[in-house]
Amino acid sequence: MEKAHLHQIHPVLPVQNVLAALFFYVNKLGFEIAFADDPKNPTYAGVRRDDIEIHLQWHDAKEWESGVDRPMLRIVTHNIESLFNEYKSKDVFHESTAVKETPWQTKEFAFYDLYKNGLTFYKDIN
Repeated sequence: MEKAHLHQIHPVLPVQNVLAALFFYVNKLGFEIAFADDPKNPTYAGVRRDDIEIHLQWHDAKEWESGVDRPMLRIVTHNIESLFNEYKSKDVFHESTAVKETPWQTKEFAFYDLYKNGLTFYKDIN
């Protein structure tokens, strides 16, 4: 029997408004829409850029009242400075967002999407 091979992961991020999240990921972060369960009022959709796909799922606003921590995604990339400059020109960062070298030998930058889901883009520097 052939051994199983894990080859992709599609994290699901909670959002309050799938259309607004789609707009952010497409127009600000350069993703394209992979699918949506309803073209006019989606509650579940996916966005894709290069080799990654992120799913966006509607969650009731009451869930945000609990103060639950949001997911943090770490996305491996090449040409980290180029991606940083692309996103900087789209005005998605907090003023202190910067590319930093870490003690764990990565170069990375991080910020939040519209719904406080964390996005960290990084590359190894070994």
